[in-house]
Amino acid sequence: MTLHRTAGRTTAVLAAAVLAVPGCGGPAARQDAAAAAGTAFEAAIAAGDHVRACVLLAPQTRTQLERDEQKTCPAAFASQQLPKASGIDRVETYGRQVLVRMAGDTLFLSLFTGGWKVVAAGCTPRPDQPYDCLIKGA
Repeated sequence: MTLHRTAGRTTAVLAAAVLAVPGCGGPAARQDAAAAAGTAFEAAIAAGDHVRACVLLAPQTRTQLERDEQKTCPAAFASQQLPKASGIDRVETYGRQVLVRMAGDTLFLSLFTGGWKVVAAGCTPRPDQPYDCLIKGA
């Protein structure tokens, strides 16, 4: 009997800990956190803060950008022709993956230990094909 109560308390504590992780929780909380990360990314680009934009990229995306441009991430961002975006039109959540549609741009984000990171940016839909993205991971 004591073992059962302990297991129940452990489960409750683990559930509370999981919900406390940034970006976790219910669908609305995940969407809000991902939308905030997407908005911060677009604001960094609009301000020309390429260092901040690089921090908001997923590790694989940052590595791919640096490899493609053969420059450090901030220098590589300076040569990108990303569209200007504003406002959130829609956020679609798929577990640890999120699509953020804004006026002018579509972003794909994933949830990492440190929060939501952009895995693809400058994305445009193509009929019956995957999105075409200017910046994306491998």
